[in-house]
Amino acid sequence: MSARRVLQSEHFAGWAFAFPAVLLIVVFGIVPIVWSAVMSFQRTNLLSTPQWIGLQNYRALPKDPLFKASMLHAVIYTALFVPLSVAGGLAAAIALNRRIRGIRFYRLAVFVPVGASTIATAIMFLWLFDPNFGLANWLLGKVGLGPFGFFTSSDGALYSITAMTVWGWIGFDAIIYLAALQGIPQDLLEAAAIDGARSWGIFRSVTLPLLGPATLFLVVFSSINAFQLFDEIFFLTRGGPGTSTYVPVYYLYSLAFTQGIAGYAAAIAYVLLVVILILTVIELWVGKRMVFYAS
Repeated sequence: MSARRVLQSEHFAGWAFAFPAVLLIVVFGIVPIVWSAVMSFQRTNLLSTPQWIGLQNYRALPKDPLFKASMLHAVIYTALFVPLSVAGGLAAAIALNRRIRGIRFYRLAVFVPVGASTIATAIMFLWLFDPNFGLANWLLGKVGLGPFGFFTSSDGALYSITAMTVWGWIGFDAIIYLAALQGIPQDLLEAAAIDGARSWGIFRSVTLPLLGPATLFLVVFSSINAFQLFDEIFFLTRGGPGTSTYVPVYYLYSLAFTQGIAGYAAAIAYVLLVVILILTVIELWVGKRMVFYAS
């Protein structure tokens, strides 16, 4: 094939248009992944000459109490965040799936927190949960409770961050569920009603099963998102008080860019990757047996 025919071919034109995106993926995606994999077998601070140490970084992880604590916090956070955000999104979607005046405004209001930046949300919750003049403590004081240091208490900081992130992500889950609800054939709901099913029976036996694909997507997406928690920890608590809000991503960030222990941090990143992959496979395996797809 001549050079002229190659230049005039549709394949060449397609690759020419795709090349900038492919280059970005290779440079900022594939290369860092491979480089960090190599780093996990080295002792390096990103500046000096790395030293190959084999599996020593991985062998040190089970003996690291802070790593184990960070993984435990990630598990607790995920176990709370996923069901609360998914259930909250479903409840919001059901409330928004009706024809009333101003419904577009209500839907927009529910989705607004998703579009807000993490920093803006964190600042708002810092004011809301302030132990001295925050609205939350003011309301608790009305019933004789508090004041509580939500982000400054080692017992409550992680749960306060969970509450904040659930509030921020309910809008996303609600929009997904709302689209799924509007895709349910009305004939099925009417047939169930004609057969004598009441509202709860229709929801449990018809609506909820048909929402299975959306639920599976949100559970998997939320689980991956939860194990990668970082921004809120970095801005609000820096892993504190003490180490009560240390999570894996913040821990490896601190090791790599504060303490200069990049090889060990890379090993933590790959252990976290394996944990997320295993969790995702389990969720998809369970979902395959519980979720039914309908045209």
